[in-house]
Amino acid sequence: MLEPWSDDIWTVAAPHTMFGIHLGTRMTVVRLRDGTLLLHSPVPLTDDLARELKALGRVAHIVCPNRFHHVHAAPMIAGFPDAKVYAPAALRKKRRDLRIDTDLDGVTEREWGGELVPVHIDGCILDETVFVHPASRTVISADLTENFATSDDRYTRIYLKLAGLHGRVGWSRFFRPLYRDRRAALRSVDRLLEHDFDRLIIAHGSPLARDAKAGIRKTFAWM
Repeated sequence: MLEPWSDDIWTVAAPHTMFGIHLGTRMTVVRLRDGTLLLHSPVPLTDDLARELKALGRVAHIVCPNRFHHVHAAPMIAGFPDAKVYAPAALRKKRRDLRIDTDLDGVTEREWGGELVPVHIDGCILDETVFVHPASRTVISADLTENFATSDDRYTRIYLKLAGLHGRVGWSRFFRPLYRDRRAALRSVDRLLEHDFDRLIIAHGSPLARDAKAGIRKTFAWM
């Protein structure tokens, strides 16, 4: 189930539907220098996945990167109760049942010894923090962009075409209103683009194995 991305990074894809549209989702697993694991954007925890994770190292960090990628967090936390849980502060009100140890809003790269550099995307109600992994020149994100070649499901293909996402990297035109302050968002994107990276992991669609900066610029061109 774990797919190697680079040294000490793996991804796990899982089914996910929204309003009947098959978008899929993806978790990223990062093994830090101390041998512990960070799980970004939890997916359903199966017995097989739990065994694979335990074989890699001790799960010490679980990250809900924005206000919406939390659906599978509770079972993941129950499976690894000693892990430290990070999430946006706003998620505390939305998920009062969810244990959150640290707000992402105040986290800096010192939290992980500089191995992951957090960059918050301002101006959007997603309230997402993305992470630059300098060693692999990768940005780890959930909803920074989407990248769908096509879909085997007819209704999903129709949605992708109407959303302007079929066969291209981009952001659904239906979700553009989530960005309430476009100037603030663009300033955040500019800060992100200052970092040295070429690859991008996302939750929905295929990750970008190269030319990630061009894909991000294309995503936000509508602003």
